[in-house]
Amino acid sequence: MTDSGERTTMTRRTAIGGAAALAAAGFQAAPAYAGSGHGHDKTVRLSVLGTTDLHGNVFNWDYFKNAEYDDSAHNDIGLAKISTLVTAYREQLAKDRHAPRPLLLDAGDTIQGTPLSYYFAKIEPITGGHIHPMAAAMNAIGYDAAALGNHEFNYGLDILRRFQQQLKFPLLGANAQDWTTGLPVFPPYVLKKVHVPGRAPITVGILGLTNPGTAIWDKAVVENKIKFGGIVELAKLWVPRVRKAGADVVIVSAHSGMETSSSYGDALPVPENASILMAETVPGIDAVLVGHAHQEIPERLVTNKVTGEQVVLTEPLKWGMRLSVIDLDLQHVRGCWKVVSRHSQVLNANTVAADPKVVDVLQKDHDKVVGYVNSKIGTCKEAMSAATAPWEDTAALDFINFVQADAVSKALAGTPQADLPVLAIAAPFNRAAKIPAGDVSVRDVAGLYIFDNTLLGVTMTGVQIKAYLEFSARYYKQVSGPGPFPSSEVTNAPTPTAPPGTPDYNYDVMGGLAKPLTYKIDIANAAGSRILDLQYGGVAVTDDQQFVVAVNNYRQSGGGNFPHVSKAPVVYNRQVEIRQLMIDYVTATGEVDPAAFHTTDWSLVSNGAPIVVNP
Repeated sequence: MTDSGERTTMTRRTAIGGAAALAAAGFQAAPAYAGSGHGHDKTVRLSVLGTTDLHGNVFNWDYFKNAEYDDSAHNDIGLAKISTLVTAYREQLAKDRHAPRPLLLDAGDTIQGTPLSYYFAKIEPITGGHIHPMAAAMNAIGYDAAALGNHEFNYGLDILRRFQQQLKFPLLGANAQDWTTGLPVFPPYVLKKVHVPGRAPITVGILGLTNPGTAIWDKAVVENKIKFGGIVELAKLWVPRVRKAGADVVIVSAHSGMETSSSYGDALPVPENASILMAETVPGIDAVLVGHAHQEIPERLVTNKVTGEQVVLTEPLKWGMRLSVIDLDLQHVRGCWKVVSRHSQVLNANTVAADPKVVDVLQKDHDKVVGYVNSKIGTCKEAMSAATAPWEDTAALDFINFVQADAVSKALAGTPQADLPVLAIAAPFNRAAKIPAGDVSVRDVAGLYIFDNTLLGVTMTGVQIKAYLEFSARYYKQVSGPGPFPSSEVTNAPTPTAPPGTPDYNYDVMGGLAKPLTYKIDIANAAGSRILDLQYGGVAVTDDQQFVVAVNNYRQSGGGNFPHVSKAPVVYNRQVEIRQLMIDYVTATGEVDPAAFHTTDWSLVSNGAPIVVNP
């Protein structure tokens, strides 16, 4: 099943190479530099290819659906397809005997995100000797350098260091610094000598910067060990050093989005997304490969405010859906190479077949993981779906909250908090998730909780609970009347920190364990005044009432900038993954019965009356 599934997708598209493959992927040759001369003044074009936010994707496969990956835009994913594009580009350039070989970079978030990457971090960890699938694939393709992403730290430093050792190229992070000395604990940059036929070589400096938010999101892993300086601040320190080391060209691989913003508010003094700010304020940068934001940005040209020189930035979406191509035209001026023109674009991986070389290297790992995620661990009495979870109380999210609250409650036995009521929060991470009636597999459960978050318990008061729910309710757009409304007119409201719209993972519902926590969300009201009739066990919640709240580490560490939770006293933290708790619950009980945990405790209203929302 698994072998034929992936190999079928590999051959579904006609294998084409070189110019035809590139044209199908959307490649357009950048215009020649207008000032190009002759002889030694002739312009040389250096190409730099880039990926980012691969998140454990090698194959065009959805492990949670056990099927070929597809989405509404019919994107394809995975390094096997990226390899085909890279090979085609290299082959095309090789036809020009004057063209230097292109470089290949990545901008981070590589080893987390799919069951494939989870399996070799937790079930059969690479610390036992197996090479990580992403390391094997990237080595086979021939990367030149990669930057650290924040998700590289999710599985702990031992896994990260072993992954680093397995790579045949440097893993860069100039702003990942020793807690005490401030010195980088990963290589800050690398110099690559690019051969130019008949000319002096081009020395390319590649500087890697990771996201400062790692200090919050993986606090338990890095605290007292690694600290993270700001993107702009560390670029100002290191770009001159890269130039002084002999770089003709400086490219920054930055795991930080384009527009200046932060999901963690003022929890850190430096922004989460700062690539444009860096390009505008740090002199000496020629190009930036951008990551972290999961955006498709073929080309963004900004002018450095110090030098007046242009900088080109590009972000190739996520998961191997796109390959960025940066073209830098250089001339040899007074003994040095100088960038005189720059362009970038992205190529679409859904037009090409997977590279058989990469498929063959990883097929056994893929088959092993498919077998693991499809293994039966129990049964479910009634189907549960998360499709409507963003706008109505569902058994799917209640299941997550039940498992979380139950784990925390049991752990509090014998502690001063043992008698406090326990609540839990959950977000509709994956609208496509569902657990069927009948047999339940690992992948069914894992599909409900697609992130590798760990569980914590914190104490909060009634007034803080109300503020938390009010903040969460910003997720809804302000509408009046009973509807019916399409969900797009109700959910994912834009906010100052999320101008494109609040993502589903930053909307939390809250539920009680021993007794229900009930409330209404009146979206005819302005944000901040929407939570009505907040009760616990049928009694109005008082401002000073004490609760224990089960939360994930992302939220507790400041992710989403929800109020109070990051500063609330922690009473439980055993570093247990929530997804694994859910799998363990089904395995131990052998059965999921929605009647045991699901009741309708919250609802959307408009001017106090129920509303109807359609998908």
